Amino acid sequence: MSNLLETHDLCVGHSGKAIVNGVDMSISSGELVALIGLNGSGKSTLLRTLMGFIPPVSGVVKINGVPLTKMNASERAKAIAVVLTDRPSAGLLDVGTLIALGRQPWTGRFGHHTAKDRAAVKRAMERTGTTAFATRALDRLSDGEAQRVMIARALSQDTPLLILDEPTAFLDLVNRVQVFRLLRELAHKEGKGVLLSTHDLQTALDQCDRVVLITGASIWSGTTAEARSSGVLERTFASDGLRFDPESGAFKVV
Repeated sequence: MSNLLETHDLCVGHSGKAIVNGVDMSISSGELVALIGLNGSGKSTLLRTLMGFIPPVSGVVKINGVPLTKMNASERAKAIAVVLTDRPSAGLLDVGTLIALGRQPWTGRFGHHTAKDRAAVKRAMERTGTTAFATRALDRLSDGEAQRVMIARALSQDTPLLILDEPTAFLDLVNRVQVFRLLRELAHKEGKGVLLSTHDLQTALDQCDRVVLITGASIWSGTTAEARSSGVLERTFASDGLRFDPESGAFKVV
């Protein structure tokens, strides 16, 4: 597996003030990685720095070996597809048109779609199960359906790297599991590198290959098996009435 994304001594924050320091991490093709941590720990700030939305306080982010700061917007859009938490305002656009917007990095300013572009959109809709409501408006969809649409738009962008900020937020259990399984298939069957932030710790441990855990102002990174056995989860998330049981590999209410 090759490193699609890597960071070196990365420090992220706002207005020059650091929130998380010394981030050395990588995302390879073919793996699903969860970014986890307590509320307010800096997950979204780290993700948005990796997306190129905000500059790092210091350190380097590389995409396919190229510093992110050396890439223009078009180059970034051909390398990284992004799914944010909030449902976008799509106006009068139907689902099919919205998903097709993912092809913009490849179609140029006039947006003319070739057979290759149309095939990419069709395949993205088939992979996400969104074909059935392609003619509906986004605001007529359930939260689970809308999230699949946004993932489909990212897939139609056809990038090697997919970064998602809380893709299962506001979803019920069934839809959360479906989204995780879809992302796992994209990584394992299509070779994409997938990084997502989540508060759904148990599903992340069950479905992901690795976790990146923000612990205070630094990070811990390892496989899900290492996370279960190392004690880092219990140290980070332990609270009155909740503990992580390494034998069962699950959080328990006590």
